[in-house]
Amino acid sequence: MKLKIRAITAGLGLALMASASPALAKQKVCVFDILGAGGDVFNLSKDYVLAAKGFGADLELEAFTDEKIASENFKTGQCDILVATSFRTRAYNSVAGSIDALGAASVVKDGKVDMPLSYEVVKRTIQLFAGPKADVLMTQGNYQVAGIFPFGAAYLYVKSRDINSVEKLAGKKIASFDYDSAQKEMISKVGASPVSADISNFGAKFNNGSVDIIAAPAAAYKPLELYKGLGTAGAIVRFPVAVLTYQLIANKSKFPEGFAQKSRDYWSRKFPAGMQIINNAEKGIPNGAWMDIPAADSVKYTILLRESRVSLAKGGSYDPKALNIMKQIRCSVNRADSECSTKTEL
Repeated sequence: MKLKIRAITAGLGLALMASASPALAKQKVCVFDILGAGGDVFNLSKDYVLAAKGFGADLELEAFTDEKIASENFKTGQCDILVATSFRTRAYNSVAGSIDALGAASVVKDGKVDMPLSYEVVKRTIQLFAGPKADVLMTQGNYQVAGIFPFGAAYLYVKSRDINSVEKLAGKKIASFDYDSAQKEMISKVGASPVSADISNFGAKFNNGSVDIIAAPAAAYKPLELYKGLGTAGAIVRFPVAVLTYQLIANKSKFPEGFAQKSRDYWSRKFPAGMQIINNAEKGIPNGAWMDIPAADSVKYTILLRESRVSLAKGGSYDPKALNIMKQIRCSVNRADSECSTKTEL
């Protein structure tokens, strides 16, 4: 009987010890998606949770429809990974954040931007940054880039088809994100007026006429009801000012050694899934909503964007190392471009 009592007592003691030991906390991921938990970005993140178990992480997702709140939660330590556009993530890694620099991915052939080759530039850049050798570039302070995937070309949405040249941008009101200095400088450079906005309200400002122009990917067309802003007089200019990306930033102190690199590799292999989302979004825009520009203007605007991003890099808005890498990749897919014989961005 005494032995039995001792055994029961010992068992109770072990149970109490087990209950007193805290379970290992999950790492929280703040995911910005315009459509919240029902959006494509959040759905891609669900698959990531399963894959991350193999990298030594136990992730828990939380959806945000306001990118600012998601970013603030990450900044204050309420989440361990931020999934957001590079407009917000650039503050944590300037190299990865510069993939979206004005015209940095654009490849011009036969007087127009070759979009398949431009996306190839983005793909090769992401693959390069996913490798172990890039870990030093992908780490800044206590933060590491844990993934990059494409979000689509940013096009100009204009209230009137009469706004069909750079010269006609002068005096127009263009939505500008306060936290992206490059936008404000570029808008001022073409003689337009920047109007303060962010991802949560720039679409509404366009729709209600507070601004004449916005830059947005095709993925924003339906969710933000941008067709209301276009009306019958407006158009989407079929010339990309940048190719946008979503990026994951991890607090490296919360993850095992090597997690970020394995995570970047995972997301680099998700590039086709990202492109499928982009292609579906562009196909969902009526043909009549688009406006093409003359071939001569494509070349002229590409040069303008190049000069602007070089100037912005000198001012600290973009990382020169990233622009150097992307120029080399552009020239690897289009060696005939005249820029490849210059030292600009090298």
